[in-house]
Amino acid sequence: MIDIKVPTVGESISEVTLLKWTKKDGEYVERDEVIAELESEKATFEVNAEQAGVLKLGSIAEGDTIKIGDLLASIDDTAPKPEKSAAEVAEPMVKFENDNGAEKKQAVSSAPVTSVPNDIKASPVASAMIADKKVDPKTVKATGTAGKILKDDVLAALSNPGKKAFAGTELYSRNVRTEKMSNLRKTISRRLVEAKNTTAMLTTFNEVDMTNIMEIRKLYKEKFKTIHGVGLGFMSFFAKACATALAEWPTVNAYIDGDQLVYHDYADISIAVSTPRGLTVPVMRNVESMSMADVERSVVELAGKARDSKLTADDLTGGTFTITNGGVFGSLMSTPIINIPQSAILGMHKIQDRPMAINGQVVIKPMMYLALSYDHRIVDGKESVSFLVRVKELLENPEQLLIGKDPVKTLLEL
Repeated sequence: MIDIKVPTVGESISEVTLLKWTKKDGEYVERDEVIAELESEKATFEVNAEQAGVLKLGSIAEGDTIKIGDLLASIDDTAPKPEKSAAEVAEPMVKFENDNGAEKKQAVSSAPVTSVPNDIKASPVASAMIADKKVDPKTVKATGTAGKILKDDVLAALSNPGKKAFAGTELYSRNVRTEKMSNLRKTISRRLVEAKNTTAMLTTFNEVDMTNIMEIRKLYKEKFKTIHGVGLGFMSFFAKACATALAEWPTVNAYIDGDQLVYHDYADISIAVSTPRGLTVPVMRNVESMSMADVERSVVELAGKARDSKLTADDLTGGTFTITNGGVFGSLMSTPIINIPQSAILGMHKIQDRPMAINGQVVIKPMMYLALSYDHRIVDGKESVSFLVRVKELLENPEQLLIGKDPVKTLLEL
């Protein structure tokens, strides 16, 4: 019998939360198969089977808080691997409902599911009614098996036009739900309050004309992707511009440690990534030494790991400056909160066409508001404004990021 204990995930972390079991008690698991997902105050991580065998789960339930080193489960590595029965290898059968709600059994291969827009499952009659009456499937509460919309569901939606209950409730519901706060959400809450209470935070604003960057992306995005295997986004321009400006204004790249000022001669830029479990801020190391393609690859990798809950403690540790992009959610302007112990954070926002006065003429330009929140204890007003103006200058004239033959092509390594 092999005991599987809660692994150490960081020096300061003493307990974690069991998010879910991915295997059942008594189930045979192969070596290195994932048996559980745990969450610390910084990230989520998986626990793998150390040997093949039959899994024996303890009394720990999903949502329970457990300490580092506690017994999580055991594996009986002497148990033989079970053979599949004839029923298991036969063609699987599934249940589906006809228009009258009666259940029938039919092989998967011959039981097509009628789909309506937005990939919502519906019976043939319900699908036809949705198309004929131009009903938004999102307003229909499905009562069929596996969330399938039936004829009566569409009729109910048509009898209550413009009325829609929250998912899982009835019209005029007064339901109230409680949910345990996750370790990650507790950490986010604590750090945000700490940032507000322990820093002299101010925000300065500016706006940037995105015309040149958008033109570069239009001209070179296909060739860039062909050569580098990754798309050319906005983050690489912002990250490289910030890295250049941080070198010129070092206090924005520093932090306070007691009565000491700690400066960094490199730019480790954190990027705020929204996940279903909350906001995470993984770090790109030495952005000043990275190419545009390196930045884009790093962004894709970190965003993917965040989405799949694969971020490690190392991915989230450190960072000298943070960039957050509220524009992807439609934000036009905001005041981001500093990611302590850092001293500044840049907020990107939605690109929106606006009338601008240029040389006495009104011209429509794609504009973005920029917001720099900073700790006034270490960063003076002149430095914060000058830093943001420099970022604006570099974004509006990206050829200044490099000096070479063709500055734009050299910048993109084309």
